[in-house]
Amino acid sequence: MEPLLEVRGLKKHFPVRTGMFQSEKKSVKAVDDVTLHLNRGETLGVVGESGSGKSTLGRLILKLLAPTAGEIFFEGTDITDLSRRQMLRVRRDMQIIFQDPYASLNPRMTVEKIVGEPLLVHNVVPASEIPDRVGVLLEKVGLHRDLADRYPHEFSGGQRQRIGIARALALSPKLIVADEAVSALDVSVQAQVVNLLQGLKREPELSYIFIAHDLSVVRHMSDRVAVMYLGKIVEVATNQEPVQKSAAPLYARTHFGRASPQPKAKKQARNPYGEIPNPIDPPSGCSFHGRCKHAMESCRRDVPQLVDAGDGHLAACPVLNPPSVAART
Repeated sequence: MEPLLEVRGLKKHFPVRTGMFQSEKKSVKAVDDVTLHLNRGETLGVVGESGSGKSTLGRLILKLLAPTAGEIFFEGTDITDLSRRQMLRVRRDMQIIFQDPYASLNPRMTVEKIVGEPLLVHNVVPASEIPDRVGVLLEKVGLHRDLADRYPHEFSGGQRQRIGIARALALSPKLIVADEAVSALDVSVQAQVVNLLQGLKREPELSYIFIAHDLSVVRHMSDRVAVMYLGKIVEVATNQEPVQKSAAPLYARTHFGRASPQPKAKKQARNPYGEIPNPIDPPSGCSFHGRCKHAMESCRRDVPQLVDAGDGHLAACPVLNPPSVAART
């Protein structure tokens, strides 16, 4: 079956100036040669530390940012170079849930206008039918339809995020990019919103790209998980093949600081040594080698390629993929 979304060699480089007199021109490779696909009805989790390029990747996929290079195919159609007018036809099928429920809603608009705006812009239903459609959408996300005449400041963070989800669902999209959709919420509210998003997956052919830095939330939501580090996809695995079992668990390294329900319980994963490198001047070879206890001399010299480590587990790591395995793939 043809994938819903396919990304090939996607790049986004932001030019910057460095040096004492800001005369040296360099670039931040926020997304650097990313290739991935998303099947219909699938949830692909994208996890990584802050600054790894997750949100930039989501915005590139939705064409909210113009890529430096690469191709984006949606339902088999190349949308990479479509104009804003041409993209308007595609936008009905591609929506986003923003990270900050406080900043993503217009404080001067009522909930009815916020949720109903996509219906009005795309001329989906007559204006007279929008209030009833908004009421249906609010009930779908667990809010009463009588709340439609209120303003965003009258709601809690979790309720505001539900309003944002209702707005994303208004056009019955095929793809929703959830960009850190629960990271700004309390833990109890996170669980409610995650369960809501999972329940909405019963919609026919609704697919998610679920972006987060909390591995436990991503694994709960996703069918497959992709790990990003300094703009690259460094590992991909299914939830049926936990990457924590691997020799050099990049997947587990992103899972730092997870809270445990048992106060005296030991953390299941620790912060990797050191800080994320400067993205303007990344290290040579594997960009993770300075923080990895498994690093070899070749890691400092050669850039690892994303290859099959078995059972559908892809990893850009020579420890997981010794030369004999890499050669066979």
